[in-house]
Amino acid sequence: MSRVLLLVLMISTYALASSGSAEHADTDIIQRTVNFVLFSALIWYLVAEPVKNYFAGRSQGIANELQKVQDKLNESIVNKKEALAKISEAEKFAESLKISSKKENKIINSKIMLQCDADLEILSKHQISLKNFEQRKMVRHVVEDVLDKVLAQSNESFDKESMANVILKKVA
Repeated sequence: MSRVLLLVLMISTYALASSGSAEHADTDIIQRTVNFVLFSALIWYLVAEPVKNYFAGRSQGIANELQKVQDKLNESIVNKKEALAKISEAEKFAESLKISSKKENKIINSKIMLQCDADLEILSKHQISLKNFEQRKMVRHVVEDVLDKVLAQSNESFDKESMANVILKKVA
């Protein structure tokens, strides 16, 4: 149908064209107007739809790009809010971790101090028992030395006073 209409328009344009003679000078404007209208209609018929489609497609493409940008913007806003929430949560976690670390530090410190006090007490008791052991050992050694001297001097006469002198010499 469109091809038939196009053919009729082309034939009518040729048929109504001016012959260029001077005898039809008074009606020449009508033929030129009809030619112009037909030419404009033909151009409109051939070019209007593709131009409309081009501009409609271009408008739709721009709208799609704008929508994509809006979606990305909304997504970045959501991501920013999530990141800020995570930062806030991390700060709260860090604060609670700081507080719990201080508490654990105090507990561990007190346990270490209690263990050190217990170790010092054990060392002190061990030192006292070692001191007592060494004193007994020294007394035993002195007594053995005194008895050895006494037995070595058995041929001399020993009275209590001379035995006390030997013990005092050893102790001093």
